[in-house]
Amino acid sequence: MFNKQAYKMGAAPNQIRQIFEYGRQQAKLLGEDKVYDFSLGNPSIPAPEQVNRSIKELLDTESSIRIHGYTSGVGGDPLREAVARNLTERFGVKAYARNIFISCGAAPALQAVLLALRTEHSEIIGVAPYFMEYKAFTEANGSKFVLVPADLEKFQVNMEALAEAVNENTQAVILNSPNNPSGAVLTEETLRKVAALLTERSKQYGHPIYIIADEPYRELVYDGAVVTFIPTIYRDTVVCYSWSKSLSLPGERIGYVYVPEEATDSRELFLAVAGAARASGHICAPSLIQRAVAASIDCMPDLEAYEINRKLLYEGLTEIGYECVKPDGAFYLFVKTPGGDNSVFCERAKAKNLLVVPSEPFGVEGYFRLGYCVSKETIVNALPVFREVYQADSH
Repeated sequence: MFNKQAYKMGAAPNQIRQIFEYGRQQAKLLGEDKVYDFSLGNPSIPAPEQVNRSIKELLDTESSIRIHGYTSGVGGDPLREAVARNLTERFGVKAYARNIFISCGAAPALQAVLLALRTEHSEIIGVAPYFMEYKAFTEANGSKFVLVPADLEKFQVNMEALAEAVNENTQAVILNSPNNPSGAVLTEETLRKVAALLTERSKQYGHPIYIIADEPYRELVYDGAVVTFIPTIYRDTVVCYSWSKSLSLPGERIGYVYVPEEATDSRELFLAVAGAARASGHICAPSLIQRAVAASIDCMPDLEAYEINRKLLYEGLTEIGYECVKPDGAFYLFVKTPGGDNSVFCERAKAKNLLVVPSEPFGVEGYFRLGYCVSKETIVNALPVFREVYQADSH
């Protein structure tokens, strides 16, 4: 006997990863320049030199036993203190090291928070389009996942649908800004509307309804877009963060959970997060990278390559005839499928080794996602193929 839910998840692997693996095999057969893979959100800019320099210095100057040994389960003091200082200075909050749990990346951070918030009849709301693993994480932790349909005009929040979805069993609403897959940044106006609704309903139901702010793309914004730090406008916010995108460190699996001091039952919630992480085995995040990130905490990504790619791909696609809301952040375009049939379009593109991700796993029909964290040459060479597929789908 075995866990049937775990089997179900394993037998239906992540669709993005499947497309990516297909692209790898095709590249081996045909050559990398013959495959146009826009499937995976894998940063294509190097980590800041400060990160590499810090790792080298640690290896050269510190005791091997120390830098490769366990930290405290909640994370080492240097990184927790650095994160607290950074948040305090950047966003004007009063963050303390005791509010910070260092996680093995954003996914374990989300997992820990979702398990910490699980109750007998708990529900977690996801606002479409959403990162496809939210549903799997929620259900694996014993809560019900509730979908709020997308605002297809600007990819903000469908407030009418959100108001209808929130009920006495709602424990949290997950918000992802900048958003994967749309690249949209939730405006302060949108967030204040959400905060007002949840404040009212929390009073009505007699318990806090938290916002889980999933923020791995916080630093990836363009054209002066501003990412509002949600704890500054809604106290019952729990922040999940990763340095995978901002410092181009996805393979190092390092992030954090921030439970603000002002949040309802803050200390109890923090300990529940720590206990949930302990239960899943995600404690004592890798010590070397903790130390390196602590020394690089104020580094910001050089977004020039992403900005060039964003402009090139967006303008190239819209010139062909594709429809897309111009993204303000992250490194994705969420494009309306010409002809309306997503499966037909994506398979037609795949036949030309143009690899895109259909939108259904993100909770939306009739779109596809492109990750523009690729080389500029890939975009230049792919645009004629996008035109071929568009023209074929339009006839």
